[in-house]
Amino acid sequence: MAAHSLANLPWMPPAFTESKLHGTRPKSLLPHSLKHYSSRKTSWLGSSTTHMANFSVQSSNPARRPISATALSSLPTANPERFASIEKVPKWSWRAIKAFSMAELEARKLKYANTGTEALLLGILIEGTSLAAKYLWKNGITLLKVREETIKLLGKADMYFFPPEQPPLTESGQRALDWAVDHKLKSGDSGEITTSDLLLGIWSEVESPGHKILAALGFSDEKAKELESLSSGPEFLDG
Repeated sequence: MAAHSLANLPWMPPAFTESKLHGTRPKSLLPHSLKHYSSRKTSWLGSSTTHMANFSVQSSNPARRPISATALSSLPTANPERFASIEKVPKWSWRAIKAFSMAELEARKLKYANTGTEALLLGILIEGTSLAAKYLWKNGITLLKVREETIKLLGKADMYFFPPEQPPLTESGQRALDWAVDHKLKSGDSGEITTSDLLLGIWSEVESPGHKILAALGFSDEKAKELESLSSGPEFLDG
């Protein structure tokens, strides 16, 4: 009678039955990364134990500082003492700060030891959304052309050279930044320092690689004046 009643019970797959009885998922349903850590029999205990010595639980969404927490509202200046207080220092626009960050990255990609005016120019073009970047693209001064002129002028770096994480500014690069700050102060405009100011600062360094590259690609004093007029005025917002 017992045998007859057992024979009528519905059949269940072993894996499904075990998972239902013990509240665990069968091996076939475990993620691939966890199959290696499935239970093994220990010879001296005769029972099943799980070896997890090499298994470390990590958050799938590790905590990272947001970009806004690391970005500064001011870029390096050679003469910080000229400002009476921090509040008097003009703020850089977020596009200009991003362009500067891209310039450092581009200097590293080219394996240059410093961030020069040529890298600042590349940073403006890589950021790409500012008035300065759009003005350059409109006048045929593209990222590819500037890269080519940079390598033609400065040459390729040693492939085995590893530049610092944040390549320091060259003297001409620092002067270009300071020129942009002074230009904003002299204008009487209380707005932010933009990528247009930075580009004009690069152009002001006549002997710098950035100026020479711009000149080789058709930029001129007339174009600099046109860009300045387009980006002047308190109502101008370039981000």
